[in-house]
Amino acid sequence: MPIERFNTNDRMSQIVKHNGTVYLAGQVGTLDESVADQTAECLRQVDELLATAGSSKEQILQAVIWLSDMAYFAEMNGVWDAWVPKGHAPARACGEAKLARPGFHVEVIVTAAC
Repeated sequence: MPIERFNTNDRMSQIVKHNGTVYLAGQVGTLDESVADQTAECLRQVDELLATAGSSKEQILQAVIWLSDMAYFAEMNGVWDAWVPKGHAPARACGEAKLARPGFHVEVIVTAAC
């Protein structure tokens, strides 16, 4: 099966598709916005990328969420819970990590079927 790459530059691809599976690069929101706003922006980008790959949030297999501080867990979950379709919750992990830049509070990484 061929590997398809979308939105690619010298460093990375935003989407890699192989053998019925879509892998998305980590998505972040706008620097220094609230955790809720950053989460909403991450998920908007996920929706857009999945559509480009021929998938959707109903087909997400796994999500990995990194927070710059676990104190943001409830705020992020408020946006996440409203976004995930009923009956289609993926396997999910959430942890704390130092993100690429100060001011980023949320990063979402998704793997989905297509």
